[in-house]
Amino acid sequence: MTTATPHAPYGPASRLKWAVADGWTMTTRILAHWARQPAQVVVGLLFPVMIVLMFGYLFGGGMAVPGGGDYREFLMPGMFALSMLFGVEATFTAVAADAAKGVTDRFRSMPVSRSAVVVGRCAADMLNSVLGLAVLILCGLAVGWRWHDGWGRAAAAVGLLLLLRLAFLWVGIHLGLAIGSPEAVVALQILVWPIGFLSNAFVWTDTMPGWLATVAEWNPLAATITATRELFGNPTSGGSWIAEHSTAMALFWPLALSAIFFPLAVRRYARLDR
Repeated sequence: MTTATPHAPYGPASRLKWAVADGWTMTTRILAHWARQPAQVVVGLLFPVMIVLMFGYLFGGGMAVPGGGDYREFLMPGMFALSMLFGVEATFTAVAADAAKGVTDRFRSMPVSRSAVVVGRCAADMLNSVLGLAVLILCGLAVGWRWHDGWGRAAAAVGLLLLLRLAFLWVGIHLGLAIGSPEAVVALQILVWPIGFLSNAFVWTDTMPGWLATVAEWNPLAATITATRELFGNPTSGGSWIAEHSTAMALFWPLALSAIFFPLAVRRYARLDR
């Protein structure tokens, strides 16, 4: 692990330079931990694959896709978005564990940029998310999923997914710092699943009761799922205002969440002892 910044930088350019250097140091620390515990990373990568196989083959035979089409093509964009959400559990669990063990306090006692710890966690988890998304895309190709509208639109869909993941990371980092107890994280983990399933990831909202469909459509996941289905050229259902403006909403929700929770996470880290 690289030695921490030995003195406080002065000018804005110098502060930015040391903040980037400290953030990279924190990132490599997390990557080194994963290298020593690869089983944890492998399980995290394979869990979404298991969900795809379960829903694609166990339940998929009874699903009728609106407008026709293969259910697995309908399912995969939903699974891509869900994997962006489910990864947040590992984020706030790790952050809460570091806070409970005193690791975070130790970093705060060092001459390290106050944003470096949270930025380092975010950068490492984003790298893990890119790897996880690549594994899930390969899984989708193996089960028959394809994109149909060219590489450019497919790349735009991947960009929307990673933008959503970035937003959820800031939410997870803030919650992990706010809770600060691995025991309390268990209750928070349970809430992630209803948020994920209360969307259009597995079924189309047209089949839901009116009030439930409205809640599902306003779930931040739903806009990204609908937008990526359209960009990949996969079956989708529309008609609502959210569906008609899915790309705009898929940009709005992550940017809004990031704008709220990034400063909250940095501020929470700076005020841990108060």
